[in-house]
Amino acid sequence: MSTPISSIRNLGPAYEQACARAGITSAEDIRALGPDETYARLLKSGTRPHFIGYYVLVMGLQGRPWNDCKGREKTDLRKRFDAIKASSHDKGRSELEAALDRIGVIQKRS
Repeated sequence: MSTPISSIRNLGPAYEQACARAGITSAEDIRALGPDETYARLLKSGTRPHFIGYYVLVMGLQGRPWNDCKGREKTDLRKRFDAIKASSHDKGRSELEAALDRIGVIQKRS
């Protein structure tokens, strides 16, 4: 049995939809992947990068409210987010192109 993604604190229907587009279908998937790989997959599937979306995920996996992220922890998470964004987000690709890439119609740009 799989647990809905929305069972993770801070994550609701919109996050579930984004995860579904990335092939992530359960809270167990997210816990197994961890926040960094989960967010990288979201970006690769066409989700636009947004720092709050990343740290909401991190805080949720820790069972903490999204606005609990402050100070040095937030600064450190920003560095992780920037690294994920740099390696997983193709700035020149639209959501349509990312979707076509996922189904094998077009290849990822080099």
